[in-house]
Amino acid sequence: MHRIKIIFSVICLLKCTLLNAQTIAGDLADPSIIRVDSVYYATGTSSEWAPYFPIYRSSNLKDWHQTGYVFDKAPEWTTGSFWAPEYYKIGDTYYIYYTARRKSDNRSYIGVATSKHPDRGFTDHGIIIEHGKEAIDAFVFNDGGQLYITFKAYGLDDRPIELLGARLSADGLKTEGEYFTLLKDTSRAGMEGQSILKINNYYYLFYSAGNCCGQGCSYNVSVARSANFKGPYQNFNGNPILSEKDEWKCMGHGTFVPSADGVMYYLHHAYNKKSDVFTGREALMSQLIYQEYTGWPLLQLLPNNTAAKADGNSLDRHWQWDFRHATPSYKLQKGMLRLSGKQTKDNLTGIALTVRPTSDNFDLTTAVVNRNKALKGLTIYGDANAAIGIGVEGDSVKMWKVEKNKRVIIKAARVQPSTTQLKISMSPNKTCSFFYQTEKASWIELAADVDVKFLPQWDRSPRPGLHYSGNEKDNAQFSFFRLDNK
Repeated sequence: MHRIKIIFSVICLLKCTLLNAQTIAGDLADPSIIRVDSVYYATGTSSEWAPYFPIYRSSNLKDWHQTGYVFDKAPEWTTGSFWAPEYYKIGDTYYIYYTARRKSDNRSYIGVATSKHPDRGFTDHGIIIEHGKEAIDAFVFNDGGQLYITFKAYGLDDRPIELLGARLSADGLKTEGEYFTLLKDTSRAGMEGQSILKINNYYYLFYSAGNCCGQGCSYNVSVARSANFKGPYQNFNGNPILSEKDEWKCMGHGTFVPSADGVMYYLHHAYNKKSDVFTGREALMSQLIYQEYTGWPLLQLLPNNTAAKADGNSLDRHWQWDFRHATPSYKLQKGMLRLSGKQTKDNLTGIALTVRPTSDNFDLTTAVVNRNKALKGLTIYGDANAAIGIGVEGDSVKMWKVEKNKRVIIKAARVQPSTTQLKISMSPNKTCSFFYQTEKASWIELAADVDVKFLPQWDRSPRPGLHYSGNEKDNAQFSFFRLDNK
């Protein structure tokens, strides 16, 4: 048991030296941040991964530790697409305004949850904004004592996208009055992920435009200003103010936080140009620079930030799974991680218990201790219909792939009935090689240079981890799990 925890802590610590400007490494899109005295908390999109909305803690805006999740169990009204959580505090209560897809009609709307703590114990209060075919990306602003909530509307309609606003009740749990337009996108180039600051005599509305996700992304951040909160807003002729730079591209969707010494920072996401969609939209920090002589702000990407670390006191908080297709059952017992669970009938892959990657160049290893008819081993999982892996099944080791509604065995070999170690070696050219070994033998290559470019999904990166496919009454037993960035 301790070995798994220690190894897991080590792989998280390896994240810290990967790239400049990295604040929270790995897939954490649409981040939101809040300061509580001298401590900062951040959360972000979890999409189709459970648990829901990971929470990170930092005392210096550089070193981040995951503390848990907003929800361990999905709110009753939701079915998926857990996007863009937004922190806010009213009195001594912490609020998370979040986007999710409604179970009854599959439309994305905005819900709200509250807690007396910024990193645990959130209680859901259901939908607060139900508007049109889609209402997403909540942001709350206090204008002289009057609370407002803003959001993106009409992204799925054949009409201009708008950023809308409404008065928010004093308890933060319902809107009041009619919605009003803050800014309209007549070009339909995209407008979302808004955040608002008041500086001197102007309200500055920062928003993201372009294609947010995937290989064809074009995201960037622009700004508009108005003398009144409700507008009209005038766009800056120097837009965008944050776009492709150095190792990063498609920057956008962030929230501001003031440091203890009064500097304003913007936590946002971007794709690393090198690893791209394989590490997803990672959280970066930029500094707000206000130009007194022009009256307009700029955003400057910060270098030399460290990445997220995990403490070794708990294994549970770091694992994630695709809640739409599987319900894993796992526990540490007698020095082994035992994995089983239920999977849906349309799931061609099986149970995948995964972690967030921070590189596209790593070795993934484990040891399968037990023998049964189930397939047990390692996977790199994009979706139930897009996955690849290596595992032990009976007296065979098998390298398998799920793609285009087909599950195939690429290569297989017989092994002795003893502990079998497995390895997947991921390379920056987006290919994987698969290895196994028994007893004290050297690694045997089962398959080499297998193309895995099909794995990433539109809005999330593939996850490496442990795999089980078999009868729910059986299980896989692993003596360790290790992810080493090369």
